[in-house]
Amino acid sequence: QVQLVESGGGLVQPGGSLRLSCAASGSIDSIDTMDWYRQAPGKGRELVARFENGNNTIYADSVKGRFTISGDNAKNTVWLQMNSLKPEDTAVYFCSARISTYRSAPFARYWGQGTQVTVSS
Repeated sequence: QVQLVESGGGLVQPGGSLRLSCAASGSIDSIDTMDWYRQAPGKGRELVARFENGNNTIYADSVKGRFTISGDNAKNTVWLQMNSLKPEDTAVYFCSARISTYRSAPFARYWGQGTQVTVSS
């Protein structure tokens, strides 16, 4: 059993900042990537940022220079620092991770429950 628990969403004015946290717990042998996705009303789910192999990062073009993903491998935790927020960043943000639950097991993708981020004046 694996759980991903997110926190840190909320309402912020345009230009403001928020920091999201995600902690993975349970039967974890290893983690391949920890990601943040988002889904705005009426739109599909999109990858926002990825923390992979313990140190490599990938960002969607729409958030480059504004969002920063970081992680603590020992704590199975990843954060998303979101600065200069825009109304178009409004969405439900989901933490997701590829996790192997025992040695040599294939990696499977797990999802958190999501946290709402609303950018509005």
